[in-house]
Amino acid sequence: MAADGQWENAAAGSAAGIATVSFAHPLDVVRTRFQVNDGRLSHLPTYKNTPHALFTIARAEGLRGLYAGFYPAVLGSTISWGLYFFFYSKAKQRYLRSREELSPGLHLASAAEAGALVCCCTNPIWLVKTRLQLQTPQQVRPYSGFHDAVRTILKEEGWKALYKGLAPGLFLVTHGAIQFTAYEELRKIFVSFRTTESELSSNTAANSLETIDYAILGAASKFAAITLTYPFQVRHLPLQQRPSIKGIPRYMDSWHVVKDTARFEGLRGFYKGITANVLKNAPAASITFIVYENVLNMLKLARRKDL
Repeated sequence: MAADGQWENAAAGSAAGIATVSFAHPLDVVRTRFQVNDGRLSHLPTYKNTPHALFTIARAEGLRGLYAGFYPAVLGSTISWGLYFFFYSKAKQRYLRSREELSPGLHLASAAEAGALVCCCTNPIWLVKTRLQLQTPQQVRPYSGFHDAVRTILKEEGWKALYKGLAPGLFLVTHGAIQFTAYEELRKIFVSFRTTESELSSNTAANSLETIDYAILGAASKFAAITLTYPFQVRHLPLQQRPSIKGIPRYMDSWHVVKDTARFEGLRGFYKGITANVLKNAPAASITFIVYENVLNMLKLARRKDL
């Protein structure tokens, strides 16, 4: 089961990643622009709220603007979720060798371990996605697409630029760790609620949940993670902006982001874009876990039939 189970988790995670991005990408564009716009960026308009941002982008930039960075988002999400569920499953199995059940602390450690590995693997993809989402028709020398962005970054800034924002990104590992720990603990409650004592001791208990349960678990765990870690996201994305024409980066490091955000925007600046984030990520997390759990159950069923 070990090796098969890990690849089943990876396949189910990749399917969940594709479904998630396809559902809510426009809101991700809005969230990204809110997080980096402190009112001092000349090429980005100022939006009043999430509906106004969606309307303004659609009117000024069309469907292309609402789906800016879609290719790297799909690529990054597919790879990230596939790797995340693979590493997460592998870590959980390793911790389970000497115990019957994982504690919340070990779920947290498994998720943090998976998140750190995924972050190191996929940071370049997310950096390109962020830059493409921040482009507007008014920007000088915009990237023509994903591959042009990668070539231009390597040519103008070097390969190290692809790892800008990695350090605060590693702090964001806590986001996934909190989300998955909340999901696992809430899942136990749901399973115990939906099964009898005899079923709890059998293998059928794990399959007793329904699609609506996965939807609620995904949204609730995501909301908890967003609420607790959102300021770290505001520190993360500004570092990934494209430098000025003279090659000068807007922010030098995470502390520079924190100081400028506090100075020009106050506490509110650390929570800008949170509405778009919740509107996008709560239902998106529901879709992620609905697809993941159902695809995983389908793969496990197919494997049992082959045995």
